[in-house]
Amino acid sequence: MRLNGYRSTKTWLTQLGVLLLMCLMAFPAHAERIRELASFAGVRDNQLVGYGLVVGLDSTGDQTTQAPFTSQSLTNMLSQLGVTIPAGTNLQLRNVAAVMVTADLPPFARPGQRLDIVVSSIANARSLRGGTLLMTPLKGADGDTYAIAQGNMLVGGAGAQAGGSSVQINQQASGRIPNGALVEREVPLNLGSNGGVLELQLNNSDFGTVQRMVTAINNEFGQSVAYARNGRVIALDGPADDNARVNFMARVENVQVTPMDAPARVVLNSRTGSVVMNSAVTLRQAAVAHGSLSIMIDTRFGVSQPAPFGEGETVVVPDTDIEIEQQEAFLQIVEGAQLNEVVNALNALGATPQDLMSILEALRASGSLRAELEVI
Repeated sequence: MRLNGYRSTKTWLTQLGVLLLMCLMAFPAHAERIRELASFAGVRDNQLVGYGLVVGLDSTGDQTTQAPFTSQSLTNMLSQLGVTIPAGTNLQLRNVAAVMVTADLPPFARPGQRLDIVVSSIANARSLRGGTLLMTPLKGADGDTYAIAQGNMLVGGAGAQAGGSSVQINQQASGRIPNGALVEREVPLNLGSNGGVLELQLNNSDFGTVQRMVTAINNEFGQSVAYARNGRVIALDGPADDNARVNFMARVENVQVTPMDAPARVVLNSRTGSVVMNSAVTLRQAAVAHGSLSIMIDTRFGVSQPAPFGEGETVVVPDTDIEIEQQEAFLQIVEGAQLNEVVNALNALGATPQDLMSILEALRASGSLRAELEVI
């Protein structure tokens, strides 16, 4: 009696779990704030890059014979500091490394603010641990200097070598300097300079979501302040006053909108073999046969030795066996209207992720796979 009761309880819990899963899958998409779906035009980061030198390394810097630009850069820097190095001098540097410095300049950044920077070796330095980045101008795409970087390196990797053996954990040829750059110039940004008109740009183009955003914004303000320009851009009639414009933009960003369902899409990563699909993917009925062809090559080496007192030479003779094996494949019907059904149908084929990519491409070509294929 106890066993039957346990089975009944287990069956009931299983059915309840399936029912809850079905309810969750049928639940409509929840509303999101506009700030998660779109951003105002012009309010974005700007990338900065610079070339510099890292000094103070423990004999892990660039080998100047293979990276002559390192010694040339050091010579130019020393000449600006009043130190003259005779022409033709062979600098045997072991504690200096040439690096590239990158940073993101956030919107509305003002002179005097600090930025995090990433420092990466561009030559053959073994490690940047313990190094100090010398003053490095960071320039934008227009060639102007917007920040100056300098500071002590923070490298997360570690390594050691002795007696011809070495061990390394993580990457040592790059590191970070928190607050390592000082903003020297701001990026001009005049929001609403075009007669007070602001532009709201969606992260993903979708006419249905744009239409819902326009309706939600106009309902929030009780008047027509938003106009759709295309499937990605919405024009907004903002106030002329700066303080009122900021309040207007903050209010727009917090408007709740339910976005349209994403289109059916399957993403294939050809490098890692990953296959990812969203819940909108469906399969029409199709028959699939999948088999694998394996070729095995085995080489054994034998010795051919001449008879005693013969004039021949002992030679090694390779003996190679080649076998080709074709696994049996049977037609299997695949079909699914929901994500779990699609996954179960594809798993029934017993294919590896690499083979699954070819199967999905064939299903799309046949018209059975109702989704877009994107290879990254």
